[in-house]
Amino acid sequence: MIDESILKAEEKAVYNLRSLYARYGYQPYKMSKFEEYDLYARNKDFLVSDGIISFTDTNGKLMALKPDVTLSILKNSKDVPHCTQRVYYNENVYRISGDTHQFKEIMQTGLECIGIIDFFNTTEVLKLAARSLETLSPNYVLEISHMGILNALLEEEDAGDRFNEEITSCLDEKNPHELSRICRKYQVSDTLREKLLEFVHIYGERHQVLRDLDAFCDTVPLIAAKEELQRISDVFDETPYSDKVRFDFSLVNDMKYYNGIVFQGFIAGIPEVVLTGGQYDRLLSRMGRKSSGLGFAIYLDLLDYLHQDPRDYDVDVVVLYNDDTQREALEKAVEGLRSEGETVSVQREIPGHLNFRKLMNFNGEEIVPYE
Repeated sequence: MIDESILKAEEKAVYNLRSLYARYGYQPYKMSKFEEYDLYARNKDFLVSDGIISFTDTNGKLMALKPDVTLSILKNSKDVPHCTQRVYYNENVYRISGDTHQFKEIMQTGLECIGIIDFFNTTEVLKLAARSLETLSPNYVLEISHMGILNALLEEEDAGDRFNEEITSCLDEKNPHELSRICRKYQVSDTLREKLLEFVHIYGERHQVLRDLDAFCDTVPLIAAKEELQRISDVFDETPYSDKVRFDFSLVNDMKYYNGIVFQGFIAGIPEVVLTGGQYDRLLSRMGRKSSGLGFAIYLDLLDYLHQDPRDYDVDVVVLYNDDTQREALEKAVEGLRSEGETVSVQREIPGHLNFRKLMNFNGEEIVPYE
């Protein structure tokens, strides 16, 4: 049994999440630190950051330190007919940090469900996303969207890929004024413009969002996507974390890769998205695969925001000893402090490189305050 009290925040999160995923039958997946650069170059739009650290291997191939785990898993796995593969991972990825704008090694954990993605698998992954956030903090929110609704709206008029990209950006920013301007620029119909302007304002409490969707779900694809969201909402109504789950249609991902459900998670006290996920059948299709795929990733480096230690010391206690000290007696006395939860550093002299809360001395029999 692991003593969680000695684990760092990231290590404790990995341990707890790994246990959670294993209970659902997910198998650990281990991979190399690098892949051929071309894998990421072909799918740059799928990456969170477009910065890639590359190098030339001894055989002349251009390689890259992996900036993403999902692409690597898909490249190194195969379709298994009539089967759903469930894997989880804990890997370091290498990306440009949003804070420093420099490359950073980031600990990432997550899971992938590849194969047959039916309603059972969809809700299982979504519930695991919520439970993952709950494992990290009780103060979290999981936001869910459905790319099928946006796709159906944009397919009502074929205004082109550029229009779709600009509208997607406006939805992401919840910017109705820019959205209206873009609709006029591309001369789309007033009907589509009004639907998109209404769409940009639909987010929040699930049941209200579903009622708001009724106003313009007037085609078969829109009705089908809305009904899937209704079923998902019903499932979450039966869980203890129902009030933590919302619908937000400003959450959109690249339509070249994603379809169906997309989602993201937030934790109070962390100013960035902690969890991102979605269904990426189109990515699999681009890679020549016939399977469907659904998964999410958690950025564990962001937990530093929650676990910044307010203490101004490195250890609780420094215990001093000298050449006459009996080793067995010293060890026994020090273990007594540690058993009480104190962190202890044993030193011959007062250390200049450590900050400590208490300075103690071993007098040959017991540990006493230093004088």
